[in-house]
Amino acid sequence: MLRSAEIAKVSWPSSPVDLHWSSLSNGPWLGVSMVLRGPTIDSVQRSVLTSIIFFEEVSGGSSRKMNDSDVSKQIQQMVRFIRQEAEEKANEISVSAEEEFNIEKLQLVEAEKKKIRQEYERKDRQVEIRKKIEYSMQLNASRIKVLQAQDDVISSMKEAASKELLNVSHHHHFDILSHHHHEYRNLLKDLIVQCLLRLKESSVLLRCRKDDLHLVEHVLDSAAQEYADKANVDPPEIIIDKQVYLPPGPNHHDTHDLYCSGGVVLASRDGKIVCENTLDARLDVVFRKKLPEIRKQLFGQVVA
Repeated sequence: MLRSAEIAKVSWPSSPVDLHWSSLSNGPWLGVSMVLRGPTIDSVQRSVLTSIIFFEEVSGGSSRKMNDSDVSKQIQQMVRFIRQEAEEKANEISVSAEEEFNIEKLQLVEAEKKKIRQEYERKDRQVEIRKKIEYSMQLNASRIKVLQAQDDVISSMKEAASKELLNVSHHHHFDILSHHHHEYRNLLKDLIVQCLLRLKESSVLLRCRKDDLHLVEHVLDSAAQEYADKANVDPPEIIIDKQVYLPPGPNHHDTHDLYCSGGVVLASRDGKIVCENTLDARLDVVFRKKLPEIRKQLFGQVVA
């Protein structure tokens, strides 16, 4: 039973440890305990708590009470031991905290680098897409210009061919006995026969230019008989529409008016079936049919 005790307290500023020791006046035991203050570390606390030591003084074979000098030495030894343990633990904590800080800093830096790379890649893709769009637009514009130039060339060719058609149908005005006159008259006959073979009607209505009326009347009977021989039928009734004529040839003063370079138009009596066999219509048909070949010969390839 504790009757009286001597109590001392040891502490130092750099360590979170207070030491308390007591010397029993009537016993051979020295008790040492500690109190941790401040931000205590669990590992230090466990190390110190397990370091409670009770010293026993033995003289000869009998126990005796320790004097103050011995107690002080023991206390100082314990203080040095605990301080060393605390400093080692503090160093471990500092190193561990530094490592964790470096790891966390590295992770943050890498995360920011990744964001920067992703942003750069995104903007780089946008630039590439913009370049491709601009290139595609410029390429399409160039293609359109090329196609437009090709169409202009083809249109000029068709216009030149239309002028040649006028030479076919206009020569008969100058000399009714000329070679061109007979050619155009035979051409009108062939055009009428071709329309009759298309229509296969017993009675048809014919329209022509007013300038070609006398030529059509001249070949009308022979055309009907030729059709009858080819189709093995009776000659059809061909009625010339003298109320409505086809437009005259193109006027150089006004190119927007309707015109006809020559030829004929035949229709059934009810007007439901029409066969347009004018020179301009035949030129359009031939031009559409031969257009890929014309493009290939002019430009080296077929342009879609």
